Amino acid sequence: MALHKIGDEDGARFDDVYASPLSGRELAKLRIGEQPHDPAVVYQLIHDELDLDGNAAQNLATFCTTWNDPLVHTLMNENMNKNMIDKDEYPQTAEIESRCVNILADLWHAGRDAAAVGCSTTGSSEAGMLGGLALKWRWRARRKADGKPADRPNLVCGPVQVCWEKFARYFDVELRQVPLLDDATGLRPEQLRDYVDENTIGVVAILGVTFTCDYEPVKAIAAELDAIQRDTGLDIPIHIDGASGGFIAPFIQPELEWDFRITRVSSINTSGHKYGLAPLGVGWIVWRSAEDLPEELVFRVDYLGGDMPTFALNFSRPGSEVIAQYYLLLRLGREGYRRVQQACSDTAAWLADQVAAMGPFTMLYSGRGALPALSYTLSDPGEAGFTLYELSDELRMRGWQVAAYPLPPRRQETVIHRVLIRHGISTDKAALFARDLRDAVAHLRNPREGRPIAFHH
Repeated sequence: MALHKIGDEDGARFDDVYASPLSGRELAKLRIGEQPHDPAVVYQLIHDELDLDGNAAQNLATFCTTWNDPLVHTLMNENMNKNMIDKDEYPQTAEIESRCVNILADLWHAGRDAAAVGCSTTGSSEAGMLGGLALKWRWRARRKADGKPADRPNLVCGPVQVCWEKFARYFDVELRQVPLLDDATGLRPEQLRDYVDENTIGVVAILGVTFTCDYEPVKAIAAELDAIQRDTGLDIPIHIDGASGGFIAPFIQPELEWDFRITRVSSINTSGHKYGLAPLGVGWIVWRSAEDLPEELVFRVDYLGGDMPTFALNFSRPGSEVIAQYYLLLRLGREGYRRVQQACSDTAAWLADQVAAMGPFTMLYSGRGALPALSYTLSDPGEAGFTLYELSDELRMRGWQVAAYPLPPRRQETVIHRVLIRHGISTDKAALFARDLRDAVAHLRNPREGRPIAFHH
């Protein structure tokens, strides 16, 4: 018969996270602690803090991808320690980056025999800045070749994302942001003549305006610049900020001419982690040809005993996001991307119809013809009984995050809501949002009405 020793209960290990010494005090916030702690306890306490963040699945304010299939997570985990900048150490990751650039150049009609060049970035903002730098350097070289001063560059655009304001400030370029016309939500061709001159390095056209989500008319903008060149001799290139639309238009609006099919377009940037469906941390830029990217901006690194040209504002960054982008391009293909983007677009159009039917709203963009999104304003702010800021707060009480803000100058008195439909937001989820939006409106108009939000039996 076995013999059993009587143990000391007081010496037995007790592993409950919330009875641990670390859980009995606030976590270190301003200085590192003196002693190590059980990793499981540290993990759980940090995990619990992060529960206080908004629910990404209900975040209708962000353009960024919030859903990825499990194999994306697997590839990311397997490659998170690969440094994208070390081309010589990780040559296959560099090769995958090159494949993605070629795929995008083809998707944007650079032509199979064209000498397009491009690179990955941390996102569309960095990519846009690289595009702006190339425009500035090319303009400066032309001015110097003509014996003219090159100290007052300007960039013309409509209502752009803040990255272009950063570019202008950081790189000493005057940003000529064209005010909105009364009936417009973006740059209109007829406005250009009043803003471009011999110091204009380029015009930025937006494929997916940040504020309202519709497209600026790239082809018409190019035609107006053609006319300006005929009249004045000014040859002004276009950079396309396709942060969102660059992964939408090729698949569900293939007939729309906005890309390298327009000869005046010299470069295009996009975000892989928005409608490119990749995880956060990857963007792309492609130039029509090497002539559009000044050699002075290019740095060269050793690569497999050879020479690899690079262009970036950052240094070390993970290669896993680029690998995830390649996985998605392979897995989905053209038809897969079309189905995903069309499903998002259909859901956006359906939700726009629901919002329009509620009564107090006027649609600015109804989810048709551009990004899978919708934007609306109050038809009569004075009679509504609430503001869109108050409505956003009410929706947040139900977990939904909806962006509310004024339009850019000359229409800044108009406050809007923008709702983005991304991969992972189904029509069923959109219907739940529509239900909560109706209830929120009813509650704001009469706090005694609407669906109860407090716990009750």
